[in-house]
Amino acid sequence: MISFLRGELAGVRNGTAVLDVGGVGYRVFITGRDESDMPPVGEVVKLYTAMSVREDAIWLYGFLNADDRDVFRLLLSVSGVGPKAALGILSALTANDLRFAVFSDDVKAISKAPGIGPKTAKKMILDLKDKLKLEDAIGNQDAEESAELSGHVSDGDVRDAVSALTALGYSNSEALRAVKQVKVTENMSTEDILGEALKVIGL
Repeated sequence: MISFLRGELAGVRNGTAVLDVGGVGYRVFITGRDESDMPPVGEVVKLYTAMSVREDAIWLYGFLNADDRDVFRLLLSVSGVGPKAALGILSALTANDLRFAVFSDDVKAISKAPGIGPKTAKKMILDLKDKLKLEDAIGNQDAEESAELSGHVSDGDVRDAVSALTALGYSNSEALRAVKQVKVTENMSTEDILGEALKVIGL
């Protein structure tokens, strides 16, 4: 298993990058977002990789950050989602955007990815909710803070705050993004989180 490749960027074209690693050129499939963010040809770049082995070929998929690579692997665990579709999803959405969409049941956002219809988007949400973590989407505390708050602020309080915002007319993604910006502290209730989220929105 190849975890990552570090080498000189030899070329970028049509969703692929070629890395010269010790005189060997590795062709790696990349997302549209990463293609836009690639450094100039000739510079050293590191790509976190996932490998797909088939009877007739071995394919490498590369990402500029490990989080995208890890989410890519999770996407492949969804029935009906192959490497091409997974790359398309991560071209249209960042890993965190996908988390927001999954936890807020935002079928429309996921359906914007090429080749992903509402039916597949709904299936993805169902499959990924148990595999993605809400705290990764919220992303407010570092690991130490999260450990300290464990048992004081529940995921249920955060989810209830998101639900309350959607009841006020905000989209699922808008609600979760607002809650994400709240600095959740010990013993905050749903109402406290909701109040701070409304301040973020500007009410």
